[in-house]
Amino acid sequence: MTVSTEHPLRPEHVPGCLALSRAASWNQNEADWRLMLAIGRGWGLSLADGTLIATTLVLPYGAFAWISMVLVHPAHRRQGHAARLLRIAIDDLQRSRLTPVLDATPAGREVYRQEGFRDTWTFKRFHLGVAPPIRAVAHSAGGFDCDGHISELDGEAFGADRTMVLRALHTRLPQCALARDAKGFVLGRDGREAQQLGPLVARDAQSARLLLEQALSAASAPLYIDVVDHAPPLQQWLQSLGFVLQRPFTRMVHGAARAPGNEKLVYLVAGPELG
Repeated sequence: MTVSTEHPLRPEHVPGCLALSRAASWNQNEADWRLMLAIGRGWGLSLADGTLIATTLVLPYGAFAWISMVLVHPAHRRQGHAARLLRIAIDDLQRSRLTPVLDATPAGREVYRQEGFRDTWTFKRFHLGVAPPIRAVAHSAGGFDCDGHISELDGEAFGADRTMVLRALHTRLPQCALARDAKGFVLGRDGREAQQLGPLVARDAQSARLLLEQALSAASAPLYIDVVDHAPPLQQWLQSLGFVLQRPFTRMVHGAARAPGNEKLVYLVAGPELG
C-alpha cells in the first residue's frame, strides 16, 4: 500500500496535476486545471517526495456541485486512493448542502453506484484524428456574447449560472465560439491532446446542427466531441464524417431524483470535468 499524504490542491500543484493528466492520457491542459481550481476546490494525495499521485475536485454551481478529476496515477491504482478522495468530496458537499453530480466512464460508474450515485442520462465521446471535412456553411452563426440570451439559455439547460466558465472557454478557441441569437450557442477549447467542441446548447435540433457545422469548419484535428444520446441523428452524422466512438459516459447524481437542468436543450456537453 502506497503511503501518501492528503492535502488541499492549490495553484502550486498545477504542474503535478498536469503530469497526472499526461500519465492517464487525459486531455486537460494547464488552462483547464487553473480554471477548475479557480471556480472550485480540490484535494490531492502526494508521496513523501512530493509527487502528486491522485486528485479530486468539486466545482460548485448554485445548488449543486460537479465532482471532477477523480484521477489516480496508473502506477498507484487499485489501492483505494480514488474512493478515499471521493468520500472526502461527497462529505464536503453534504456539509455544504450541495447535491453531488458527475459524469462517469463505465469503469467509474460501478464505483459511484456503490457510493449512492444514480444514473440519469448518457452521452458518448467521439474522436476525429484528421481535419474535419466541413467547409464554412451558408447559414453561418454570429458572434458570441456570454451575457444575455446565452447565459439565460445555458442556465436553463445546465441548471445553474456558469457564466464564468463560458467566458473562460470563449477565450480558449474564439473561432469556434458561435451563437444563433436565442436559439443556441457553441464553444470550444484547446486541450493537451486535442481540441474539444462543447458545450453546445440549442432550442432545436436544426439550430444545433448548423452551429456544429460552423464550429467544425473552424476547428482543427485531432478533435473530441461529447454528444448526448438523445440526439442520435447528430451522432450518426458525425460518424459519417469519420468521427469514431471512443467511450460512453453516464451523468449521475447523488441524493436527488434527477440531474439538474433540462438535458433536452443540451447537444454537446462541455466535458466530463466541467459538465
